[in-house]
Amino acid sequence: MGDRYTIKAAGSETGGAFALIEALVPPGGGPPPHIHRREDEAFYVLEGELSLHVDGRDATASAGSWIMLPKGSLHWFKNTGTAPVRMLIHVSPAGLEDYFLEVGRIPADGENGPIVPSKEDFEKLLALAPKYGLEIHANGAY
Repeated sequence: MGDRYTIKAAGSETGGAFALIEALVPPGGGPPPHIHRREDEAFYVLEGELSLHVDGRDATASAGSWIMLPKGSLHWFKNTGTAPVRMLIHVSPAGLEDYFLEVGRIPADGENGPIVPSKEDFEKLLALAPKYGLEIHANGAY
């Protein structure tokens, strides 16, 4: 949804144990509220600051923060600042990276800014989520 993800370690390289993804989240960026049914997820914030919502609790995470999200938790994050947020996303077991590959697109040469998602992008995100054990709560406030 406008974030830029780079897969650093895929399940095909870790025997399916985990995947590691670097995320660049532009100002205003972040996913809609969602639940992972298959994997635990964790974030390590490298640069910037995120607003987080996890199971009814709000928090802020800045550079150096480690956030663990057990599978089944309803969560979302948003970059409410003016600079991009860079973070690492760890998922265990692997598989979520395949979702990102299927719903995302490879940036065109020279395309460095945020990718503005279209209505079709959002519809694809929603349609493919169940295949990967994701529940998207798009009607929730975020």
